[in-house]
Amino acid sequence: MTAKKYEFLSDEDVESFLTTGMVCIRNAFTSEQGEQWSRDTFVRLGYDPHDPETWAQTRIHMPSLNHRPVKDFSPRAWGAICELCGGEDRIQQPAQWGDSFIVNLGAPEHAETWQPPTANSPGWHKDGDFFRHFLDSPEQGLLTIILWSDVLPRGGATFVATDSVPVVARFMADKTEGTLPNSFGFKDLIAQCHQFVEATGKTGDVYLMHPYILHASSENALRLPRLITNPPIHLKEPMNFDRADGDYSLIEKTVLNALGVDRFPFAPTVPRERIIPERVRRQQEVIAQEKARLAAAGI
Repeated sequence: MTAKKYEFLSDEDVESFLTTGMVCIRNAFTSEQGEQWSRDTFVRLGYDPHDPETWAQTRIHMPSLNHRPVKDFSPRAWGAICELCGGEDRIQQPAQWGDSFIVNLGAPEHAETWQPPTANSPGWHKDGDFFRHFLDSPEQGLLTIILWSDVLPRGGATFVATDSVPVVARFMADKTEGTLPNSFGFKDLIAQCHQFVEATGKTGDVYLMHPYILHASSENALRLPRLITNPPIHLKEPMNFDRADGDYSLIEKTVLNALGVDRFPFAPTVPRERIIPERVRRQQEVIAQEKARLAAAGI
């Protein structure tokens, strides 16, 4: 069979995704775009960007106040997303990026306590606190990590386990009843992994990752403000590992490769379930505070 050719993904990108569950689209948007999108971050936080003494929290998950269609903001990232998902017609709309920045400011002690990623690093997890997870879950067809600032080594980059997709795939393959977000046993899963990297890069780089990939936050030893977002790409329909025409997306192929099979019929035995996480309630309170700070600054 002739290998499919892609416009936005190189052969190396495809191989990287199939083997590590991750590809980075460098310069997916300009640094000027990034600066424009994130310029009000410190006003929203109520911090002085030049005075670390005002940085009351080490790491902050901000809510979204504004959104832009990915297709308009970064055609290159959108093209790669579509090719990984098997085509634009398989992606749930609207597909947007927001300004829900995850800000890692670090702490003075991190210069001494920072450690490189290992299975013993804290906080390894699979994203998705808002649904019951099945092997074919459409709620998170793709994980994205968008760099809105330069992210240097030891500078608060996301830790990624690049051999974790097969581990998670095998864990989920026989669980037709699904798995709740807090029932994965991530310590046991990450103990089976041995390949770890920091997701570093420049403003405008976009990491596209398989939804099964395990990752963790890290300390920011440099104390240079690190801004990322990680919105999921939702699929219109559940993933299908038993397509009659064999037209599998790269996301689906990665799972089949991980399981060592050409096809894998899967059907949940309980209803799919949405969950409202506690963070949603907290963010409603934060939104009101941020809007008040913006208004006071005349923005």
